[in-house]
Amino acid sequence: MALTTPTLDQVREPSDMRNFSIDQLRKLADELRAETIDAVSVTGGHLGAGLGVVELTTALHHVFDTPRDTLIWDVGHQCYPHKILTGRRDRIRTLRQGGGLSGFTKRAESEYDPFGAAHASTSISAALGFAVGRDLKHEDRNVIAVIGDGSMSAGMAYEAMNNAGHIGGRLIVILNDNDMSIAPPVGAMSHYFARLVSSKSYRSLRKLGKGVAKALHVEEAARRAEEYMRGMAMGGTLFEEMGFRYVGPIDGHDLDQLVPVLRNVRDGDNGPVLVHVVTQKGKGYAPAEAADDKYHGVAKFNVVTGEQQKSKGGPPSYTKVFAQQLIREAEKDDSVVAITAAMPGGTGLDLFGERFPDRMFDVGIAEQHAVTFAAGLAADGMKPFAAIYSTFLQRGYDQVVHDVAIQNLPVRFAIDRAGLVGADGCTHAGSFDVGYLGQLPGMVLMAAADEVELSRMVATATQIDDRPSAFRYPRGNGTGIGMPDVIEPLEIGRGRIVREGSRIAILSLGTRLGESLKAADALAAQGFSTTVADARFAKPLDEDLILRLAREHEVLITVEEGARGGFGAFVLHMLAEKGALDRGLKIRTMTLPDVFQDQDTPFNMYEEAGLNARHIAARALEAMGHDEAAAERIAAALAAS
Repeated sequence: MALTTPTLDQVREPSDMRNFSIDQLRKLADELRAETIDAVSVTGGHLGAGLGVVELTTALHHVFDTPRDTLIWDVGHQCYPHKILTGRRDRIRTLRQGGGLSGFTKRAESEYDPFGAAHASTSISAALGFAVGRDLKHEDRNVIAVIGDGSMSAGMAYEAMNNAGHIGGRLIVILNDNDMSIAPPVGAMSHYFARLVSSKSYRSLRKLGKGVAKALHVEEAARRAEEYMRGMAMGGTLFEEMGFRYVGPIDGHDLDQLVPVLRNVRDGDNGPVLVHVVTQKGKGYAPAEAADDKYHGVAKFNVVTGEQQKSKGGPPSYTKVFAQQLIREAEKDDSVVAITAAMPGGTGLDLFGERFPDRMFDVGIAEQHAVTFAAGLAADGMKPFAAIYSTFLQRGYDQVVHDVAIQNLPVRFAIDRAGLVGADGCTHAGSFDVGYLGQLPGMVLMAAADEVELSRMVATATQIDDRPSAFRYPRGNGTGIGMPDVIEPLEIGRGRIVREGSRIAILSLGTRLGESLKAADALAAQGFSTTVADARFAKPLDEDLILRLAREHEVLITVEEGARGGFGAFVLHMLAEKGALDRGLKIRTMTLPDVFQDQDTPFNMYEEAGLNARHIAARALEAMGHDEAAAERIAAALAAS
């Protein structure tokens, strides 16, 4: 049955709702929630967070003059209702699809997205930048940052608040508390108190009281009394100490409370203020409210029943393969421990935690801490595995260098989501880890070509006790290769020949091995004998293997699922140092392109990147000097197969 949304239909942009009554805003919020549910049922994506902020989103765009007033969302998981209200409703069912809307806020997409977000805890820092810029330009506008309680576990948020309190300029931070992590009082009195402390009359009275206390020389006692009272009532002492005026907690689903408090804050003093809003993740959709994860991330689903489309059968995911092998290693070795930064399900460590609850540590959204915490564990003789997405490990890179690599500590980095990741786009793509880890002295860096290789790399990392190590693997399911009964560790720095040939050599790092083999088959069918090798290690390189490939073939192609400056660059540097380029070897490096690729299916993204089988074969033929017709014949043969 088609949605009926008469109030939402009136809103093409936020200015259309500025004069709405509270009753109209309630109707708008109800219809906005229904529209969000319906859209995500078609596209999949992040649902629970958006449902939790429907009323807050409605109130913010009603009270503030966006986009003149700057509204910044943290992470972006909750931005779908925001997108619907800001001129993108007609495209909302293209979310996370090729050529469609991003699943996060994105500057290039709309003037209502002043700052892009996909990683957590950035909003207050960015908002402070906007606020200082506004003041330096002598402009009169509001800057609002919306940050979730989970994002407040990252040190960056507190660094920003500390700086904002020091600067003292006008800044509004909305703390969206959807996990009851800061326990709020409930009832009419707390609602009344929240509205009271945001009001002009309260601020005037407070100012007068401070003056009286100063005159009587009891200002310190008065300050402590007020702080104690407010801390008992609302838990705002921490934020007050950092220089923020604290307002709340208020019910984030009650527009009668939200709208007047936001108006009071909008019209209030010039200093920084934090509004504590309590919401319910998944609010208003029964299947989400009942789910343990509140439908944080969902596949396409049936709106009526909430049943999600089941993924097609097939081999287990690389993530699960990693978790299962880590459990096997931990069963043999009591010193194996696991660390995740708020991603137990995404990294598979929820499975490890079920088996070893005392040896799995979720540190929250705090990748920097996770790395140094792992370093401390390693220094004390434990065997820590820090399972962090490639793109999130970037946040802890200084700690990888300073606290792990310089001290040569055996922290094991399990790097999930290596390569292109599909619907989450460039913010979550694991493009750079080979380059940024491979340049570190002493690092052992591996990339799995299939699930058996991944299991062997987990076993290998467990045995590396004298230096840091890392192994990378992609999102999605494995190849379906049969798993052996016994998983043997790898010899450090040794690759393997997968197929022998004589004219062309394809040296693959990671899961492009399957595409390399397809390319070799097509080349062989056209009379070009081709060797395929799996490098396994980006560091240390298997120099003997690579020098042999260079010596015995006319052409050497390196293939990797990473940016320029990674594996191919390491190979070129080694060959140059050994003089192997002096003999006329024709070598080509195939990497991800020097652009940030937007979301699409993984296959389409690799097609755009030029890293599928037909591209590998074409690059080999180009190096050998053959015309495009030969490449077109091979491409046609691959398409037919």
